[in-house]
Amino acid sequence: MVSSFFLTIFVIMIVNKKVKFEYMFVETHTVGIKLMGSEVKAIDNGKVSLVDAYCYFNEGELFVKGMNVPESKVAYTHEPLRDRKLLMKKKELRKLEKQLINGLTIVPYKIFRNSRGLIKMEIVLAKGKKLYDKRNTIKDRDVKRDMDRGLV
Repeated sequence: MVSSFFLTIFVIMIVNKKVKFEYMFVETHTVGIKLMGSEVKAIDNGKVSLVDAYCYFNEGELFVKGMNVPESKVAYTHEPLRDRKLLMKKKELRKLEKQLINGLTIVPYKIFRNSRGLIKMEIVLAKGKKLYDKRNTIKDRDVKRDMDRGLV
């Protein structure tokens, strides 16, 4: 009897491109999200916005605020801008909370499905860029684009 094995890849659904421009990444973490069924359906359709979203601690738990998951025409609906709980181990949560004291922030970067089919979020511990850092980012991007054009 032959058993079949399917290789599942990570499917990146939503990426907040603005985060790379606004922040310098210190470290990244993959966390679970506590969602309702209608929210899962909306995320599968790619109707999520992470543009103004950020993470905060409330009584030792981590939440994401400002993540817009619009309502759809299903039997059970949800509130589009409600705060959603992020699922992490307590030890990791305490470590993250201590690092926030140093002027860092936690920002959601991407939402994807892992190999088991669960919806996960990649959050980034980041430091805000200054204006001159943003200019350097733009300059580096332009130089890379010019080099690619010259080589092709």
